[in-house]
Amino acid sequence: MSLQDRLDSLKAKHADLESAIEVETRRPYPDTTVIGDLKRKKLRIKDELERIVPH
Repeated sequence: MSLQDRLDSLKAKHADLESAIEVETRRPYPDTTVIGDLKRKKLRIKDELERIVPH
């Protein structure tokens, strides 16, 4: 897997998690535990992206 493939994969996962967070927050009774877990996963991916391509 090339570096670009890895970046693309991480960006796709990050976007998927963002969508999942949005869906959960729009539910009538959002589960804050699920939202927290999704946000932590999203943050780990963001951190990994930053390690690969520092800004």
